[in-house]
Amino acid sequence: MKFKGVDFYNIDSLLTDEEKLTRDTVREFVETRIVPIIEDCYEKCRFPIELVKEMGELGLLGPTLPAEYGCAGLGQVAYGLVSQELERGDSGIRSFASVQGSLVMYPIYTFGSEEQRRKWLPQLAKGEKIGCFGLTEPDFGSNPAGMLTRAKRTRNGWLLNGSKAWITNGTIADVAVVWAKCEDEGNQIRGFLVEKGTKGFSAPEIHRKHSLRASVTSELIFEDCEIPEENILPGSGGLKSPLMCLSQARYGIAWGAIGAAMACYTTALEYALGRIQFDRPIASFQLQQAKFADMITEITKAQLLALQLGRLKEQGKATPAQISMAKRNNVAMALEVARTSRTILGGNGITADYPIMRHMNNLESVYTYEGTHDIHTLIIGAEVTGIQAFR
Repeated sequence: MKFKGVDFYNIDSLLTDEEKLTRDTVREFVETRIVPIIEDCYEKCRFPIELVKEMGELGLLGPTLPAEYGCAGLGQVAYGLVSQELERGDSGIRSFASVQGSLVMYPIYTFGSEEQRRKWLPQLAKGEKIGCFGLTEPDFGSNPAGMLTRAKRTRNGWLLNGSKAWITNGTIADVAVVWAKCEDEGNQIRGFLVEKGTKGFSAPEIHRKHSLRASVTSELIFEDCEIPEENILPGSGGLKSPLMCLSQARYGIAWGAIGAAMACYTTALEYALGRIQFDRPIASFQLQQAKFADMITEITKAQLLALQLGRLKEQGKATPAQISMAKRNNVAMALEVARTSRTILGGNGITADYPIMRHMNNLESVYTYEGTHDIHTLIIGAEVTGIQAFR
């Protein structure tokens, strides 16, 4: 059955023609190129790297950045719809695009020199080069300010030592945007471009995952890694710089989670309409209808939350706390929809014949990364009370 969308509140009427065209283009790509292979990729722990250049050709990598750098120049809502459709395919595919665009291309565009922009952005936009983002460390996740990675100035540039953990794309990346404390600048946090093959740099892959199995997750290790002066991001400075990048990624996640929820909901609905028990489709029973009523209501609320956030972003008015609210709510919603959908399928729901268990497992990671659910709770709490609870 070809996916037709989930739109209980006629949200299509609030979208521009360009936004609908963007969504429908990505939807077709997901249906024809991702859905047929993704269960096999998930089982084999294989990221479908053959799709990267296709994603670049469609303008899905760094899509909100300017056309002069080879990017699509889309609006924020259009970008959100891209994320929604990619995650309807798989969280790992959306994660790849989020990292490439929001965590690699965005900081190069925002904090980089014009030379760095010209060198990297067109190649990253086409999918000819792959990037990763190194902020989280083995001992510092929710508290990035405590990072131990250090950069020390040398005669020709910088010497980098430390490690990063849980890095999407790390092993396959051609360039890593790495955040470190600069010993010669009062331990100020700065961003560095660490290129693949740099002496002292390695990126071993993390294996044996139960979640995001169709995504590459890695460590980044720096041992007296020599970084030339031209590879520092000159506009970066302080923890605010990487947090600005995280806001971009969290925004995409808020939309992406809706896509995962859509996939689970529509799978469960189709199944319930066709599954006969006691001489009736199980969709006719009150308890199952209650589940569908709850799920479509929560999906619709998440859609409206994401859409308004996108409009605020386009006006330059969205705040980090508003982004936290959307990420927190929508991921929790998607995880609950996945769990509820699985109950409707019964034992069949755990098999790879259906996408629900894969989405559920993936969403357990999405619930944690780019700020845990608990951290986003405290960000919102601090915003409304004026008191930070995690200092």
